[in-house]
Amino acid sequence: MRNSFISLVTVIQYPDEFRLLSNYLTRVHASLSANFSDLEIVLVNNTTIRDINRWIGDLDPLIKQHIYLLNLSSPVNRNHAILAGLDRANGDYTVVFEFQFTDHPEYIVQLFDKAHEGNDIVYLQASERRSGWKLSFFHQVFYYIIRHYSDLQIDPRAHNSRIISRRALNSLLRLRENLRYMKAIYSMVGYRTTAIPVPEPLQPDPGESFSAQFRTSLVAITSFTTFLRSLLLWIFLISLVFLIGVVVNAVKVKFTNYDILGKYHEAMSGWTFLVVLISIFFATMSFNIYIMSIYLSNIYHEIKQRPLYIIESVQRL
Repeated sequence: MRNSFISLVTVIQYPDEFRLLSNYLTRVHASLSANFSDLEIVLVNNTTIRDINRWIGDLDPLIKQHIYLLNLSSPVNRNHAILAGLDRANGDYTVVFEFQFTDHPEYIVQLFDKAHEGNDIVYLQASERRSGWKLSFFHQVFYYIIRHYSDLQIDPRAHNSRIISRRALNSLLRLRENLRYMKAIYSMVGYRTTAIPVPEPLQPDPGESFSAQFRTSLVAITSFTTFLRSLLLWIFLISLVFLIGVVVNAVKVKFTNYDILGKYHEAMSGWTFLVVLISIFFATMSFNIYIMSIYLSNIYHEIKQRPLYIIESVQRL
């Protein structure tokens, strides 16, 4: 028996998951009650269904007394639903657990034991990511941008299921992002993080469309990376090279009737001036947009009011 108070947070995202609820609660409660001195199960109902007695009416009263049900007024993004559960969690450790692992409640104990080795965040790491070619390419591009345009350490095979220590959770809850991508926030909080490999693959959420995943990726890219600002810089540099090439070509045609590729052109009155003028304006506009992007990026980060640092511990030597 581990002398700890543990909170378990589970999000009910789709109506079909209610059918799994009774078996899920029975299994996880048996594992928690056998291994921890105190527990609570926080269910976040992120659907429009309110009467859940149809599915858990015959559940053991000893299990029900540990359950807290949070009914959200309307369905929201899964990341926001997870936050609602984390806000309510009171345990020394909080576990976010998915229905996918109903048959493996022992993972909760493994997560806790791994956390007690000096880790504050421990997640389940999939053996592989299964998705179609379109989603596979999309994920590769997304994680490439995350790796190269941010300081975040996000495992592309990380499940949502993980355990979080009390101090890490307190720091995480200080980051009140309106547009949330939880895996990025876990990484931003820091603290010692490790993974437990599991055979279950990481699969696309069956109820989440490609457009929804694309919107989530845009939130992550715009909120946690400098990719768009870097992209505007490259657009400006390319436009500058284009300006130089066009000006050289226009002047060469005017005085020699041959372009830089050696093709003959008859010079027309006013053509050189017009081409040079348009090219200069194009490069100037690209430069102005890049400068504006820097100011907007700075304002954006100031408005978010993220903490400048997070103290992990204080030692007296």
